[in-house]
Amino acid sequence: MTAFSVRPLTGETWPDFARLTEAHNGVWGGCWCMGFHAKTENWGTTAAGNRADKEALVRAGKAHAALVYDGADCVGWCQFGPTAELPRIKNARAYGEGAAAHPLPDWRITCFFSGKGHRGKGVAAAGLRGALDLIAGLGGGLVEGYPDDTAGAKVSGSFLFNGPLAMFDAAGFTRNRLIGKSKWVVRRDVAATAHL
Repeated sequence: MTAFSVRPLTGETWPDFARLTEAHNGVWGGCWCMGFHAKTENWGTTAAGNRADKEALVRAGKAHAALVYDGADCVGWCQFGPTAELPRIKNARAYGEGAAAHPLPDWRITCFFSGKGHRGKGVAAAGLRGALDLIAGLGGGLVEGYPDDTAGAKVSGSFLFNGPLAMFDAAGFTRNRLIGKSKWVVRRDVAATAHL
């Protein structure tokens, strides 16, 4: 396994994120990792609009991600953020049906991306660990993810943007409820990191 490092997505690291996203045609048809953010006037209309909206959110401190680096190169990320920052999730109707019995989380982990040539090498797992560390530094709290159970199934990594269930299991998440044929809500409490 490669020894990856992780840095937060900020105005300073935006060029690294943008370079990786541009190298993959805006990711998933020009999404620019905007799919889970609240809709804006230009949301989803063009890749250029998504890029501009994402950069504006990042520079305003309203978009979070753990960027994964192999040396100086950004090779992937794990998007996370407060629930209000990432209000949209897949399987929202099924999620809402079971939500009354469960409080909203403080944080959501909504999206993973690994660049070509780095897939299957632990980039997503490094991103998940990095996101949890960053969340701890931001005060911690209840963290929720929406991974797919891929056990016994052959699934293309390009469709696992929410990550595989086994990766969240290994990171100490607890299965909360099933919200799709193979999609789970998983949860974990993250303690705040003490600041010196």
